[in-house]
Amino acid sequence: MSAVAAPPPPPAPDDLAARAQAGRDVRARLPRSSLGRWEASPSRRDPVAILADQEASRVPELVPVRHERMAASPFAFFRGAAAVFAADLASRDHTGLTVQLCGDAHLANFGAFASPERTLVFDLNDFDETLPGPFEWDLARLAASVEVAARANGHDPEEREATQQVLTRSYATAMAELAGTGHLDVWYSRLSLDEAVSSLDAVASPAVRARVQRALRKARGKDNLRAFDKLITTVDGEPRFVSDPPLLVRAEELLPGMEHVDQKAFVAHALEAYGRTLSPERRILLHRYRFVDLARKVVGVGSVGTRCWVALLMGRDETDPLLLQVKEAEASVLEAHLGPSACAQHGQRVVEGQKLVQSASDVLLGWERLETPDGATHDFYFRQLWDWKGSAAVDDMDPTLLGGYAHMCGRTLARAHARTGDPVAISAYVGRGGSMARAMARFASDYADQNARDHADFVARVTGAPPAA
Repeated sequence: MSAVAAPPPPPAPDDLAARAQAGRDVRARLPRSSLGRWEASPSRRDPVAILADQEASRVPELVPVRHERMAASPFAFFRGAAAVFAADLASRDHTGLTVQLCGDAHLANFGAFASPERTLVFDLNDFDETLPGPFEWDLARLAASVEVAARANGHDPEEREATQQVLTRSYATAMAELAGTGHLDVWYSRLSLDEAVSSLDAVASPAVRARVQRALRKARGKDNLRAFDKLITTVDGEPRFVSDPPLLVRAEELLPGMEHVDQKAFVAHALEAYGRTLSPERRILLHRYRFVDLARKVVGVGSVGTRCWVALLMGRDETDPLLLQVKEAEASVLEAHLGPSACAQHGQRVVEGQKLVQSASDVLLGWERLETPDGATHDFYFRQLWDWKGSAAVDDMDPTLLGGYAHMCGRTLARAHARTGDPVAISAYVGRGGSMARAMARFASDYADQNARDHADFVARVTGAPPAA
């Protein structure tokens, strides 16, 4: 399969008819119904082996934590098995309609965060696997995650089919709207949480609306001060991370020979190097803070075992903390199938991909390649740990709420794809959404069956325990 990992080409500027025809030509070559077919080939690689290959570069003592989290449920396994899903999609033909992919667009990788204007927006929020590739790979992963989540929540087949229709039709409708607007309008488009909540008013019960409002209040309260209160204690008059092994461990406990003075020198170098990837005004902001403490923090499901640090910096006083997450960036799971990234560093790949896809990104988002205290060299990206960040609890959504959430995700994914792909060609391929929705629903159902089998096999072989009910 030809590599498509170079940046997506810009759409032709003038000939809208030719761009639409290009999308219809792809439809003739690869009918939308063909995207609904999933059947594991006899040569399909063992999913547990794929995951084991990833773990070869992970922190060894954290691999059991990853196993425990992935074994918890089929949805948790799906979240951690992006490499398996990528290998499965790579076995099929694709449209060649290239966008900057999220690369891991499942339901739990959408959420709320603060824009630089301090409004709460809804968008994709994980870009560890971002890479240019065919648009339908993101859509298929999102559709499969909806099916896996809906089954876990006890939704019947008709309810799951209806949610899939909502998801894909919202993507199709949003893409058609964006195909009819100017490039600047596409770029400035974003979904505020207030707009998202108001869209639920017509379909959601008062109890559901109240739950969403509580989630919004929680997201707005999840900021640096909240992180400071939750993660920091006082030791000899100085703020320090609260050690909670293995999930949160202070640096000197991991590296006993690394005294605090050594930490300060290491972090000062790291911040200086990373600061050079920020714009000048944001670099000034960063340098107003002083380093105080460093710890390793376990995050996510699929990311568990990567080297992830949190750094505490303080500003003018104890009410002005800054917590930076410093997260290792490895090769995207898509690169084995779509070709290597054009970026020199994987942290750069993540950051530049995020800025291409997100409607508004963290003002302190940057990257650098660093030699870590253990003497090894790794790529990292930097961002604020919490900045009004909020995620939806999809594991107990009823059909109405999951349908509303799928609608938001579908529209958001379309906007993300329209920023770097050709919305005219993609819209012409997708059409009004009916055929595409049927294909995605069929694929999602078949792949959810596959994921359940893979999860059961993973639990039996890796943890030695019976699968969760």
